[in-house]
Amino acid sequence: MKKQIITTDKAPTPVGPYHQAVRTGNLIFTAGQIPIDPKTGAVNNGSVEDQTRQVLANLQALLEAAGTSLDQVIKTTVFLRDMNDFPKMNAVYAEYFRADAAPARSTVQVARLPKDVAVEIEAIAAV
Repeated sequence: MKKQIITTDKAPTPVGPYHQAVRTGNLIFTAGQIPIDPKTGAVNNGSVEDQTRQVLANLQALLEAAGTSLDQVIKTTVFLRDMNDFPKMNAVYAEYFRADAAPARSTVQVARLPKDVAVEIEAIAAV
């Protein structure tokens, strides 16, 4: 299958040799999103709730640029700096994904995330 590169100025510019998202067939694979404001390029170092909102807004923008939406997300992977932040992240996550249509998800604690943020999320969505 051919892959199509997805880009938008409504999500952060990659900081390395990767793309914001890639489409192959009817699937979109996003790069992990961290809480960077795409308008300013600044990292949101607020609470884990604020960071999660920024991350999900970035994912939403990528998916819309690819012609899909959060409602079509099949799987997410959440990376947390501290698993003690899980309840706070999860409460915000639930604002973006309805319980009856929530994707499959894995959540893991990691030793460190880019730019020392608290949360990173990647997604796979259908088109």
